[in-house]
Amino acid sequence: MKTRAIANFFQMVSLLLLLVAVALLSAVVTMQFAIHGAEVRIPALKAMTVADALRETAGLGLNLDVDHRYYSSDVAAGHIVSQSPPQGSVVRRAWHVRVAESLGPQKVDVPGTVGMDERAASLELRRAGLEIGAIARLPYAAAAEGTVLAQDPPPHAQGIEQPSVSLLVAAPDNTPPDGYAMPDFTGGTASSARAALEKAGLRTAPLNIVHVPVAPMGSGTAPLRPIAKPGEVLAQSPAAGSRIDQTTIVHLTVAR
Repeated sequence: MKTRAIANFFQMVSLLLLLVAVALLSAVVTMQFAIHGAEVRIPALKAMTVADALRETAGLGLNLDVDHRYYSSDVAAGHIVSQSPPQGSVVRRAWHVRVAESLGPQKVDVPGTVGMDERAASLELRRAGLEIGAIARLPYAAAAEGTVLAQDPPPHAQGIEQPSVSLLVAAPDNTPPDGYAMPDFTGGTASSARAALEKAGLRTAPLNIVHVPVAPMGSGTAPLRPIAKPGEVLAQSPAAGSRIDQTTIVHLTVAR
């Protein structure tokens, strides 16, 4: 009797363990279905109309955002130029898919606004179907405050990418400028570069000082490079011509 009782006990324990294992397996399978059921594969939206892409993504439980609009000679107006994430990416439902819409070939003529008042220039650009891009202000005593000093792209430009025009506007001569164009310091000395940056109120990171080896005479056919002088700026970041402001930290690589 005792042996039979022990056998029955172990059978009951084995049955309970089997039931627990089945329950765990069922939970794992249910979780997998729940997870994969919430995932969606991004469709190919390029060249679709925005209306068709909206229907396609809405049917998959995705959100479509038109982030940018570009001129394109290859993609018809109202159709999609690019998308992010790309086709085939797997994302969760309710994910935001960002696309750029084509405006078709550029047909608008970019008006000239240099010399105009900022408000008049803005109205002229909007009347031409263009948007106002970035507006930078430069202290300039030779022109009245608010006068447009330059624009990008220039008047009558062809092959522009976006339907927007950025303006450089005159500010009073005692107004701190809101930005600069990064000068080219390469070839000059680190001390003069740092002095110029300090005068403009810009900060520099600690100098990256590197050893510049000199190639031995007769090594190959490559022309000999001039020997870098100690303290000479070899590279810089941001690059020359980049727009910088008071928050920019300039990095200089200097010869030992």
